[in-house]
Amino acid sequence: MQENIKLVGIVEHKVWDKLGKLKIHRIDKNLITNAGLAGVASRINGAGSEAAFTYLAVGTGTTAPSATDTALESEIVDSGLARTAATCTRVTTTKTNDTAQLQTTFTVTGSKNVTEIGILNAASGGVLLGRQTFTALPLAAGDTYTATYKIIVS
Repeated sequence: MQENIKLVGIVEHKVWDKLGKLKIHRIDKNLITNAGLAGVASRINGAGSEAAFTYLAVGTGTTAPSATDTALESEIVDSGLARTAATCTRVTTTKTNDTAQLQTTFTVTGSKNVTEIGILNAASGGVLLGRQTFTALPLAAGDTYTATYKIIVS
């Protein structure tokens, strides 16, 4: 019997205005990078030095994601949108606990058009597991942006 294992990334975006009204709700697919695949292989048997992938970062880059990406194109480091340690859980998509979920909520302090997101394994630098670009999320001071990033193992 041969099994084919793959990783599929999905990111859900929710943005609320300062009055608590949901103004954006969108789901985008993700690209898993070559470095991310190697990092996952390392995590399976400890034969590498990769730390767990527990950080979410957003940016303003618009170049389409590539399997060879190693960082976001233009990571945001201000306006309440700096890279952050996510709340990490396992959830069920098809089989029990088959999905790694990272979630974080950003409290926006300045205006930005977020156009990319990624999962990394360090507070700065680190290995990029997955990246996606998307139509701009226009964020304003006072908005709350929740990103829920899922990596489904199937």
